[in-house]
Amino acid sequence: MTQYPHVLVVEDEAAQREVLGYNLEAEGFRVTRAENGEEGLLCVAEDAPDVIVLDWMMPNLSGIEVCRRLKISHETRAIPVIMLSARAEEVDKVRGLETGADDYVVKPYSVSELMARVRAQLRRVRPATVGQVLTYDDIVLDAETHRVTRNDVALKLGPTEFRLLSTFMEKPGRVWSRDLLLDRVWGRDIYVDTRTVDVHVGRLRKVLTQNGGADPVRTVRGAGYALG
Repeated sequence: MTQYPHVLVVEDEAAQREVLGYNLEAEGFRVTRAENGEEGLLCVAEDAPDVIVLDWMMPNLSGIEVCRRLKISHETRAIPVIMLSARAEEVDKVRGLETGADDYVVKPYSVSELMARVRAQLRRVRPATVGQVLTYDDIVLDAETHRVTRNDVALKLGPTEFRLLSTFMEKPGRVWSRDLLLDRVWGRDIYVDTRTVDVHVGRLRKVLTQNGGADPVRTVRGAGYALG
């Protein structure tokens, strides 16, 4: 299920790429690997990741140029980019950050430090995936213990409804299309009809309002659903 955070590794050195991919997968991440900048941009277009780990020095299309293109696009500018570089000079770090990179890691780096930096970026964009407690009005979702309460009353949610609520609570107010919810909650590799989304949103609403609270899930005609 795509509740697992998705990390794209763009690195032209095969050994480095595999070490990074292996360690990220061992941490429970879903990993896509790209061996150059062009392939990295294609991967983003096909299956947008939650975080991108991007090498600066690559042939043809450099990591700096990949980062620049990602950050000028409305569709991809919010994806955190962690730049990897052997350039340790402050001027290079400043250039990387000014291009839009969210973090800058100098090679050689410790794998544990890089994992910590990936998790730090995930806390910003998908807090439920790193065990954060999310709150919205009187609803509290504890991602680590898989508990949800509303007005201090425990609610029993199925796994799909829990993932739906996590997605909504990570970005209150954002309108999620049915296709986006299918990708995020069910996964791209599983065929599910979009009407299934409506069924599970209905179940989620029923549980959230079973004790008399107002329905926090808003239907946006022709667009999808939003929390609040």
